[in-house]
Amino acid sequence: MPDRWQRLWAPHRMSYLTGENRPLPGNDVECPFCKIQKMSDEEGLIVARGKEAYVVMNLYPYNAGHLLICANRHVADLTELTDSERNEISELTSHAMRTLRAVSNPEGFNLGMNQGAVSGAGVAAHIHQHVVPRWFGDANFMPIIGQTKVLPQLLSQTRADLAAAW
Repeated sequence: MPDRWQRLWAPHRMSYLTGENRPLPGNDVECPFCKIQKMSDEEGLIVARGKEAYVVMNLYPYNAGHLLICANRHVADLTELTDSERNEISELTSHAMRTLRAVSNPEGFNLGMNQGAVSGAGVAAHIHQHVVPRWFGDANFMPIIGQTKVLPQLLSQTRADLAAAW
């Protein structure tokens, strides 16, 4: 029986939900955060590189400009990082916030690390910090009712804008 809901389909999300680019049990996939480091900045959507960490666009963003600050080293937990790695991740996070403010003027941010798969980490084996810009009204009916996120710009263009402003 048809209901009265209009639907906006986002079939590209299904590839992520079923494990594409995610090193899950039974999935013979290289860690995406290790793989990205071997790519050119444009191909890997890397915004900036530090000595011990790098900044990359999230392929499955919660909001436009959603960045990940990833340790170069393949470690899972905050307690496994050296002081220097933790400091650089913190510095890159601060710089990312300043750059996002200059480029897209968000009114706030969500920052976070999900430690372990049970906490929601999609790639639990490689530590990464989320930097999600937020604007008043950005959580409108689309993600709540339509379960669809509307992003106003391609990831490659957002990466180019952020890299230029970095």
